[in-house]
Amino acid sequence: MNRFGEMHCSIAQAVGVVAEPWTPLILRDLFLGLRRFDDLAEDLGISRNLLTRRLEHLVAAGVVDKRPYQERPVRHEYVLTEAGRDIVPALLTLMAWGDRWSTPPGGPPALLVHSCGEHFTPVVTCPHCGGEATADTVSAVRGPGAAQGPGTMLLAARHHRSTPPSPATGPPAAPPRLD
Repeated sequence: MNRFGEMHCSIAQAVGVVAEPWTPLILRDLFLGLRRFDDLAEDLGISRNLLTRRLEHLVAAGVVDKRPYQERPVRHEYVLTEAGRDIVPALLTLMAWGDRWSTPPGGPPALLVHSCGEHFTPVVTCPHCGGEATADTVSAVRGPGAAQGPGTMLLAARHHRSTPPSPATGPPAAPPRLD
């Protein structure tokens, strides 16, 4: 169990899988097409022991799949599973935040191109209205899996609020923290 395993919170559970140091960068490199251990180690400048531990953790969590590509000696490549591919939009959003607030000298090191051929900056949007999802436009309400405990105390305290704010009333004065 990860160090956040006792928290009944989706963010805590996700952090336990993907937020160890180096893990988002390993996932980035796998998304960008690096597959082999030596290539990952070289690109990241990470120790082989640490990379081994991180990859083993990601394989055990079902985020990365380890596949043999050579028999003698046995060598493996690493690929994102469906769960691993589902984390990519979050990584792209984190990248956009870094480009905006922590851009390295000279500008962003990478630009994103959508399948339509256009450069873009990731934006989280509501699938229903298409509006941007921001700290000012989103609130959290108690979900079907909510349980009172570490990481969900605020949602448990707000159990009386069962529907999100309407566009006319806007978000609550103090939206619940999701950490």
